[in-house]
Amino acid sequence: MKLQHKCLFVLLLISLSGFSSDYDWGKTGHRVTGQIADTYLTKKAKRNVANILSGKGLAFVSVFADEIKSDKQYKGYSPWHYVNFSFDKKYGEESPNEYGDLVQGIDKCIEVLKNKKSTSKDKEFYLKMLVHFVGDLHQPLHVGRGEDKGGNDIQVRWFREGSNLHRVWDSEMIDYYGMSYTELAVNANVLSKKQIKDIQSGTILDWVYESQKLAQEVYASANVGEKLGYKYMYNYFPVVRTQLQKGGVRLAKILNEIFG
Repeated sequence: MKLQHKCLFVLLLISLSGFSSDYDWGKTGHRVTGQIADTYLTKKAKRNVANILSGKGLAFVSVFADEIKSDKQYKGYSPWHYVNFSFDKKYGEESPNEYGDLVQGIDKCIEVLKNKKSTSKDKEFYLKMLVHFVGDLHQPLHVGRGEDKGGNDIQVRWFREGSNLHRVWDSEMIDYYGMSYTELAVNANVLSKKQIKDIQSGTILDWVYESQKLAQEVYASANVGEKLGYKYMYNYFPVVRTQLQKGGVRLAKILNEIFG
């Protein structure tokens, strides 16, 4: 087989497998959220999490839910990465996705982890998924509009390169900033006890509505074909950092409630 044909064959296999080079929040973003969550766990919760994950940290397992997208047996979990409903509606007022969504996915993970009859294997799987999904919840375009695939169909320029609005928020702002996930986590904003309490207040749905409101601002932040760069970074990267931190603080709340 000629080299050109081999390359085309490999690309075809990648396409059919459902693999995507884009990660929700990007690898770095998800690891920031996992690393921050680790710092807010109670001692008991930290022990339980370590036991379930065989000593691996939350940052390490945070991209598991994206990594398994290349395996067809996990295809059914793909809709759990996002939730779409009209901006003028409440969740549940419209028919939910029959294949599940981000809210249902988080609820399922919590249910399995709370169930004393769940196997160790199931607990490990759903804990890894939960870490990722709570991160996804705080990427506003994962609570965006279904008709444009959460901004994936909104083409823009990121500096000189072609991109889309979803990718800019998933990874390109984070990658452009040039810090590792540990550097970003260590340099997260210092929070008072009141600020932590405020961030952790509310329910999963409250956090969904908060992200959806932010999604509306993101949609208004750029026009199709617009060149985004330094000014966009200056205006919105602080928002990205805040969302990553909120995801970590809230993930810790959920895990502390589950594991004590």
